[in-house]
Amino acid sequence: MAALHVTGVTVAVIHGGKIEWARGFGVTKIGGPPVTPATLFQAGSISKPVTAVAVLRLVESGKLDLDVDVNQYLKTWKVPDNEFTAKKKVTLRELLTHTAGVTVQGFPGYAAGEKVPALVQVLNGEKPANTPAIRVDVEPGTIWRYSGGGFVVMQQLLEDVTGEPFPQLMQQMVLGPMGMVHSTFQQPLPSNRVAETAMPYGLMGDPIPGGPHTYPEMAPAGLWTTPSDLAQFALELQKALAGESNRILSSSMARQMLTPGMGEWGLGIQIGGNKEHPYFTHGGVDWGFVSNLIAYNRGDGVVVMTNAFHGDLLAMQIVSTVAYEYNWPDFQPARRTLVKIDPKVLDRYVGTYRSAPDFSATISKEGDQLYVQANNQPKFEMLPESENEFFLKAVDAQVTFVTDGSGGRASSLVLHQGAQEMTAHRVE
Repeated sequence: MAALHVTGVTVAVIHGGKIEWARGFGVTKIGGPPVTPATLFQAGSISKPVTAVAVLRLVESGKLDLDVDVNQYLKTWKVPDNEFTAKKKVTLRELLTHTAGVTVQGFPGYAAGEKVPALVQVLNGEKPANTPAIRVDVEPGTIWRYSGGGFVVMQQLLEDVTGEPFPQLMQQMVLGPMGMVHSTFQQPLPSNRVAETAMPYGLMGDPIPGGPHTYPEMAPAGLWTTPSDLAQFALELQKALAGESNRILSSSMARQMLTPGMGEWGLGIQIGGNKEHPYFTHGGVDWGFVSNLIAYNRGDGVVVMTNAFHGDLLAMQIVSTVAYEYNWPDFQPARRTLVKIDPKVLDRYVGTYRSAPDFSATISKEGDQLYVQANNQPKFEMLPESENEFFLKAVDAQVTFVTDGSGGRASSLVLHQGAQEMTAHRVE
């Protein structure tokens, strides 16, 4: 947390079909009270699968159909007709699976003091909206492309069909029935609940001016919640899928929701794993908040919520540790061997490395220890696993230095992170 400038983090772990433990770490704000399991965080895009359940409940009640033109249900606003919708109309199934060809990936929200647009202004990209108009620019059903804009369309559709404001309908249809007792889609959060929240922080641990942003785009980004509430959400999906409960969704609808299609995406949520151990997952990023939800179809899961821009790096390390402790088939950390090397060798690597157009990394030495700092990220300790190969503990990444083989300075480095590799050449 210190290395990544994360002020607060909260975790809930699912094991054996129940929440085994939930705990907070750090403080809600600098100088403030400690984070507890009841502290509210903004969930960002984890709002999407929660919204999806409301849609699917209305489908099961016969009020909506996943496979008809959504303009049949929209009243306040319609998906504009164009050359792409002339070929195929947009459906709820396509909106839920990010295959509707709808624009606008995500939303930055509105800082304290900024005017907040109405939902129709967001849909049309009209001031004071800070994102473009939400439109169809690809034939629906032909490609997978992540679209928060599609969920804004569904937010308007849900309000039109039910006649209820979005926070109230979500409370009635999902949050209340699922036992998500702390959660709300109210944006902005009522003043009497602000004391329950964690405050957001930026790249270097600097407070976000004015505190949390407001998200009128509630369906894709507006949920305030806790890891325990999101774990309860995951448990309800697990129970429905197993046929152990149908009070939220039927087993067949839960199966539809959690079956991967194009882009390995179900109805509102990403699907991973294999046939023996499938899981569902979604990350979430709001301004100064980063979270992650992962749950296997049966048994285990974890939710991590943080109030910092670099919270994703910490969240995945926590997920890896939970995976290790509970012996999950996925997400376990790589095992590495620490070796000793001559400290003089480290001098060959000190310098600045750059890869066009915008990536740079500075390698520094303090005592007998190497550190790497990339762009505006924190400085991380590097540990040797061979004379020219190093790994990071705070982040799942490795660095390989390339030299001419004669003991001279390194000419370049290769950063390995996930399935990606990036080569940067020494510039000084």
